[in-house]
Amino acid sequence: MKNHERKVGTVSRGIRCPIIREGDNLAEIVVNSVLEAAEDEGFSLRDRDVVAITESVVARAQGNYAPVSAIAADVKAKTGGDCVGVMFPILSRNRFAICLRGIASACRKIVLMLSYPSDEVGNSLVSLDRLDEAGVNPYSDVLTLERYRELFGANPHEFTGVDYVQYYGDLIRECGAEVEIIFANRPKTILNYTDTVITCDIHTRKRTKRILRDAGARVVLGLDDILTESINGCGFNSSYGLLGSNKATEETVKLFPQGCQPLVLDIQKRLLDATGKCVEVMVYGDGAFKDPQGKIWELADPVVSPAFTDGLRGTPNELKLKYLADNDFANLSGEALRAAISESIKAKDANLKGQMASEGTTPRQLTDLIGSLCDLTSGSGDKGTPVVLIQGYFDNYTTA
Repeated sequence: MKNHERKVGTVSRGIRCPIIREGDNLAEIVVNSVLEAAEDEGFSLRDRDVVAITESVVARAQGNYAPVSAIAADVKAKTGGDCVGVMFPILSRNRFAICLRGIASACRKIVLMLSYPSDEVGNSLVSLDRLDEAGVNPYSDVLTLERYRELFGANPHEFTGVDYVQYYGDLIRECGAEVEIIFANRPKTILNYTDTVITCDIHTRKRTKRILRDAGARVVLGLDDILTESINGCGFNSSYGLLGSNKATEETVKLFPQGCQPLVLDIQKRLLDATGKCVEVMVYGDGAFKDPQGKIWELADPVVSPAFTDGLRGTPNELKLKYLADNDFANLSGEALRAAISESIKAKDANLKGQMASEGTTPRQLTDLIGSLCDLTSGSGDKGTPVVLIQGYFDNYTTA
């Protein structure tokens, strides 16, 4: 009798859930939603399936929100509120503008230093071709606002149509602070204007802080140093501060979820009790992928996943099937090729690092890969699927 061969590999399903509110029992809602979807759609959970929950509903259930006034109070206490350099922010109304409102409300003057030709995640201020035409070297040249406008004029964002230089300048003035805008990429440049700095970069923040401290800055903060504790009972994030926050209303931010490891363990246990299957669980935010058209790197959160179960640690350990087919078994075809590749997979080492047969497989953390799949599955709009169920991710060619 011919062995049954499964015809479907990895499947990613968006799971619809009720609208989550502060104080809701999120673990119960997630588990019930997954089990109801399985019954409704006629599938069963298996060991090593992955249940992923978007960070936004975790933070919402936690009530992890803060008003602009709390940001302002913390900035005032930590900087003194005189002339403060705000450097390397990303260009985003959702991600940064609300934070800037709080920072500017606390200060007499803001020196806003923008990286160019783009921000850290790829939002463009001006193209590299135009820099070349103007003879500008972004690694060394410092541009004033006047010089930037003289050379490049207004440059609205390709997708949003917003001129972020104008938008951020107007926002700072609306908050009652003076503003001076410069364009530079060397962190030490800001110290020509002020010795009190908030560096707003995400993934390069540790290096930027080190450079500024070594250069003699008096106060060096990152967004991850603001709202690390509650101000007057508001939300906070002890690990990431304002990093990973989003605009909730015109006067409040939703912070990255705080301390959500117990949540993923709770969901894992509830599913094990209900189904007998050991399912992996993670919280995810932005995926880690780049848009080839707009050159935007999606990851504006400090990490893809702030909490996950132990089975999601590490990187993939996979053989490249096309390498085996084109090299080791180039003389085989049909059933003989399938059998040879299957045996290679069954016999593969626990760690294929450095072996040619794994060349071309994706050398990234599992949580970054799976989180990207989840982000693309759930979307960022009105799909209503804040939970994603992934099945078959850890299967291979030999899995029945």
